[in-house]
Amino acid sequence: MSNIIEIMKNGGFFMYPLFFCGILSIALIIDKILLHKRLAKIPKNLFNQIESEEFSWKKIEQELQKIISENFYKNFINLLFQNKLKPIWWIESRANDEAKIIEKSISSGMWILETIVTVAPLLGLLGTIFGMMDSFKLIGDDSLINPTGVTAGVAESLIATAFGLIVAVISLFAYNYFSRKQDQILDDLERLVTKIVDQIKLESGEK
Repeated sequence: MSNIIEIMKNGGFFMYPLFFCGILSIALIIDKILLHKRLAKIPKNLFNQIESEEFSWKKIEQELQKIISENFYKNFINLLFQNKLKPIWWIESRANDEAKIIEKSISSGMWILETIVTVAPLLGLLGTIFGMMDSFKLIGDDSLINPTGVTAGVAESLIATAFGLIVAVISLFAYNYFSRKQDQILDDLERLVTKIVDQIKLESGEK
């Protein structure tokens, strides 16, 4: 902790908003990891059962009972099951609405990560500029008044820049990773609704 405080002091004023961005980014990353692990994960057995040629409503319902009620996949599949006797166009419309609700839940806070990716390097750059400006103030007309002060100013600018880039890189990797996970979930939902709707059509004799 003492080392962190020392770095904050040496890095200058812009280290404080950068430190806040870093903490916010880490908090969002942890929140997203927990969300995907708990609510946005479908058991392999359930997915394979729906994809299987030996489609069984009963077996699927048994697999659904093993999942927590807040799970996105469970709510989505239950919606299709509960309305399988209704017209196909109505089922597809409700599935589309539910997929949008799930997408909104998954993507919440992603704009903050995206903003941090852009803002953190700029804050680091501002830290560089102000650090160098302070260093130049210590240079007199004829000679260098305070060499140590100039060195400290350069160090301040480098610390701010480095920290800003670190925060931005971590946030960028996290943003790209969770964006990919979100696309994968939406693809899975599309495959599930296609398979279930096709089964409903097959059983009802509708083409």
